[in-house]
Amino acid sequence: MRICMLVEGSYPFIVGGVSSWIQMLMEGFPEHEFFIYALGAESKDRGKYKYKFPDNVVGIQEIFLDEILRCQSPDLQENILSAEERQSLYDLVTGEKPIDIESLARLFSQGNRQKNPLSIFMSSDFFDIITQVYRSKYNHLPFTDFFWTMRSMLLPLFYFFNHPLPEADVYHAVATGYCAIIGCIAARLQHKPFLITEHGIYSRERETEIVKCGWAQGDFKSVWIQYFYNIAKLAYSSATMVVTLFEQNAVIEQELGCDPKKISIVPNGIRLERFQHIPELQEHDGPLMLGGVVRVVPIKDIITMLRAFLLVQQVYPDACLKVIGPYTEDKEYYEMCRQTVSTLKLRNVEFTGSMDVAEVFPLLDIVLLSSISEGQPLVVLEGQASRRPFVTTDVGCCRELIYGRSGDDLGEAGAVVAPMDYEAMAREIIRLARDFHLRRQMGNVGYERAKNGYTYENFINTYRDIYSRLEGVSV
Repeated sequence: MRICMLVEGSYPFIVGGVSSWIQMLMEGFPEHEFFIYALGAESKDRGKYKYKFPDNVVGIQEIFLDEILRCQSPDLQENILSAEERQSLYDLVTGEKPIDIESLARLFSQGNRQKNPLSIFMSSDFFDIITQVYRSKYNHLPFTDFFWTMRSMLLPLFYFFNHPLPEADVYHAVATGYCAIIGCIAARLQHKPFLITEHGIYSRERETEIVKCGWAQGDFKSVWIQYFYNIAKLAYSSATMVVTLFEQNAVIEQELGCDPKKISIVPNGIRLERFQHIPELQEHDGPLMLGGVVRVVPIKDIITMLRAFLLVQQVYPDACLKVIGPYTEDKEYYEMCRQTVSTLKLRNVEFTGSMDVAEVFPLLDIVLLSSISEGQPLVVLEGQASRRPFVTTDVGCCRELIYGRSGDDLGEAGAVVAPMDYEAMAREIIRLARDFHLRRQMGNVGYERAKNGYTYENFINTYRDIYSRLEGVSV
């Protein structure tokens, strides 16, 4: 069976939770072929892979957003869409009612060369549709700004559709964004099943980013936010099955319009044997060692970690903090973090870059996670497999991993605080730092929780069943 993995902004160009998950998934199925359909931001990353592909990866198709700038606009065309096709595009933009995926699939069919995606974008039909949307929903905004906002939102999608869609037996997207729309169109054209695994809630993550961004202003933020919710709704409605990592995500997906009958919960899993050499936490004479294994990007909120560390150093002046993970993905944010270290006059802070976590965790007394959004972070499971206690923010599945699910009476594996609450994070770090026996107990609880419910074997066996159920299905 050939499985097309549709990814964006992650594998194989960026190291991190979702990318590591994809690598582990493919390694677990040597009997299947995998084809990677990867959407990236900048073409300079072409071929610069951060992972060694397993032998069962048979190919990769890379498409980058910045290549849009080099496209030549086709000539303006008049009235090239049918009434049905116009309605499909209108519904895609507004999200007011279920989208006719069959019509949308036919519209973007590679055999329909007269109506290629970029030609549609430059047609009078498109202008009329955007005008209609504007008059019905957004006429309080300046029309010119609205039109160009619509162009900016839709052009990537149209550009992606202008490339060949891969053939596969199953299409498997790892988010409900652009990659999911490509997946559902390809699956419908090939009459194959479409599977989504959602780690975090993609549309909500985009909302968080847009609210804080500077490139969208005022009411145009809400236009962008609604667009990503519309895309997610289309992905959910088109999917054969939607897999998520924990119960709260499933609840949110239903609230966003996903049929609960489609949803399955499959927790992440880790290879426990990778961490078997690490003993339980040991007392030592050196300084308190704190660390966060994390990409240095805004959604991980390293600034909160640094501000918390400032308060910790007032109690433990010799304490050390290691920020362990890649820092070249967002150079501006990395510089902001470095400037924060300087401004706060922090000592003993090191940005190490990527390291082998199995070598890092034995060095740490407490592990930190300060993200403002997560799914079910692999790093927490890996740290628990290493018997290390955590202080995390209350995002994604962190509360469940630290305190346990219903019926789990193992105890606490650390502490959970509100996102961006650096004072609470500092208090919990100091509380754990003062009590070695509590830290060791929490580390051992985390190990038992990972061993009981989050193993690689359970993860792979569950997906083996999912793929088996989808194999040969005609949609």
